[in-house]
Amino acid sequence: MTLHRLAPFALFALAACGPSETNPPTDPAAPINTPEAEAPAPTPPPGVGSIMPGSGPQTFVGRWAANQAWCANPRGAERPIEISTIRFEGYENSCGILSVTQVADGYEAALACSAEGQTSRERVRMNVQGDAMRLTWLNRNSAVVSLVRCPAPGEVRPPS
Repeated sequence: MTLHRLAPFALFALAACGPSETNPPTDPAAPINTPEAEAPAPTPPPGVGSIMPGSGPQTFVGRWAANQAWCANPRGAERPIEISTIRFEGYENSCGILSVTQVADGYEAALACSAEGQTSRERVRMNVQGDAMRLTWLNRNSAVVSLVRCPAPGEVRPPS
């Protein structure tokens, strides 16, 4: 194999070693330049938006809890919610993200949810500043929940 054929693999390997960055809510996410991202998107299952993993705004992606102590709980009412680019998973509810819109102070997401055998549509606004999120339930009289980002499994953070 010639050297010029190996160059893309070397660049990919170097990029994978660098720190992961998230864009601030006021900046659009950087485009993804991988063969997978450039391939035609498969048709999503019913009730799930067309946002694919690894694309779109990343600031809200992660595990979030109303109390930092809950980050260690894998299940139960006092556990973190998990947000990806396509899912919004909480205690006794599971939502597909139908769309994400960037707004002046964060992101608004339309959700298709299922909880205890019932389905619903929800809209949320996610405002992230560092490791804090202000989650506003737009369909619930703009109820606000303050959340903290949980460390990734195995990640150790200094006490704040």
